[in-house]
Amino acid sequence: MSANSPLSAQSVFELQSVLQRHGHDSHALVQILRQFQAVHGWLPRPALRQTAAALGLTLAHVEGVAGFYRFFHTQPVGAYRVLFSDNITDRMLGSEALLRHLCGLLKVAPEQTRADGLVSIATTSCTGLCDQGTAALINHHQVITRLNPERIAQMAELIEHQVPAAQWPSEWSQVDDQIRMANVKLGVQPAPGAGIAAALAREPQAMLDDLKRSKLRGRGGAGYATGTKWQLCRNAVGQAHYVVCNADEGEPGTFKDRVLLTRYADTLFEGMTIAAWSIGAKHGLMYLRGEYRYLLEPLQAALHRRREQGLLGASIQGKAGFDFDISIHVGAGAYVCGEESALIESLEGKRGVPRIRPPFPVEHGYLGQPTTVNNVETFCAVTHIAVHRGDWWARIGTAQSTGTKIHSVSGDCERPGIYEYPFGTRVGRILEDCGARDTQAVQVGGPSGVCLSALEFDRRISFEDVPTAGAFMVFDRSRDMFEVARNFAHFFAHESCGFCTPCRVGTELVVRQMDKLKRGYGSSADIQVLYELDKLMHGATHCGLGAGACNPLRDTIAKFRPAYEQHLKSLHFVAGFDMDAELSQARRATGRNDSGAHLENFE
Repeated sequence: MSANSPLSAQSVFELQSVLQRHGHDSHALVQILRQFQAVHGWLPRPALRQTAAALGLTLAHVEGVAGFYRFFHTQPVGAYRVLFSDNITDRMLGSEALLRHLCGLLKVAPEQTRADGLVSIATTSCTGLCDQGTAALINHHQVITRLNPERIAQMAELIEHQVPAAQWPSEWSQVDDQIRMANVKLGVQPAPGAGIAAALAREPQAMLDDLKRSKLRGRGGAGYATGTKWQLCRNAVGQAHYVVCNADEGEPGTFKDRVLLTRYADTLFEGMTIAAWSIGAKHGLMYLRGEYRYLLEPLQAALHRRREQGLLGASIQGKAGFDFDISIHVGAGAYVCGEESALIESLEGKRGVPRIRPPFPVEHGYLGQPTTVNNVETFCAVTHIAVHRGDWWARIGTAQSTGTKIHSVSGDCERPGIYEYPFGTRVGRILEDCGARDTQAVQVGGPSGVCLSALEFDRRISFEDVPTAGAFMVFDRSRDMFEVARNFAHFFAHESCGFCTPCRVGTELVVRQMDKLKRGYGSSADIQVLYELDKLMHGATHCGLGAGACNPLRDTIAKFRPAYEQHLKSLHFVAGFDMDAELSQARRATGRNDSGAHLENFE
């Protein structure tokens, strides 16, 4: 079927069923496209046209949304879509060789669909499985962990024999929590309803005051004071207030929220409900990243259970007028939607392009109403604070960074997994506990975070020293830190939303410079160009993605410059191509034989 062929009667029926399920609500566009594609395989133009007409939208708007998210396909793709995680830690485990091996067995080129339409194989950004890689996604919703040559060979046979992915060996899709070090949030959990009961025993303002005393700061990376954010939202004027959970854990190397969503969903949903009580919200939304689609059914089951227990719905725990419920929105593959305003745009059925701020979401958020957006770990912390009170939380950690922080540890260590420590813990302590040896660098907070050398392992995890969103990637002395930075550069260029020129063009220019160095055409002038691009992007981009895109570049050049210098061909300018080879065709045409002569005149 071509992109413009008429839809079959069955496809029309499937589309109408999805539209009815969502009440023909244009704000549910991303969910409508996702669910139709799940049954049809891709998004033909006639389906987009019918969707636009049914929702009262322009075709340009619907096509724009379909073209924005990398998990949407507007051209036919393989019945089996295999996406290898392309984070640097997966590459360190051999993901590139495994991808080539599968392509060879199935006789299909990377990023292409096989002629018979059976299979397509490509890469995707980090899948949140760095502690049990190499990992892959099958048809965007089934995870495969711990890939090796034997599993690759079996996968090829199963695909050739068209065995449904759901019937593949169940152990291939096993995802372990791997909690290595537990403290408050990973320890004993409050009983379901205990946090709500504690909050209801206080007035909403009293709960907010206690949250301020705890000095809890957001765990998503920015570190904004949670109590202050919720107070601003409560005070904002609007027809409705909303609570949004940002479960779009897309920062490469981060997988802590995956474990919280898997094991502690009750604590998370309880925190969202306490937020609703505090700010006066009736509705909550969870934005679940597309790579965590396999968690949707267990999370929905947890919500259903809580409704039956009187912990969601009308008159929660018998409190008249306290009505609150939660719905789950599944993303479609866009790292930029981790930014709160881009996330809200996606929730509203749009492209995930960050908004200009102010106004901030606490005043003008979802559907233009006051909205508080918080991270999974933040809501879990709120439940513990509601039960044990703010003063208790404030005594943990440091004066400016209270409580604990969960770290996603991966890379060159014996025990990758989840580690929870009070703020103020030394970086070196985490390395000791995870069994890291001969470590040369740690990337803290993901690519947009900070890269630490061995001279800095006595620094401490805290907002006042080394802040983090949760990633903790370890690199021993066998690793090329230039290659680490190059992988991150490709990630940012791939994930740029394309809205602003400094980010759209700047990230691509960084990639070209890094690839030029990789090909052996580098010079010290190229390193200076990278510095200039960093300065330009840091102050001129629309959102934090572009501003942080050069962070790993800046750190690795400053701390691991020999890794760059080994790729230099000259201290002077070098063209980014083989000039002698480029001129060879002209020499053949003219009969000249002056290969390599006087090429310095062209530099």
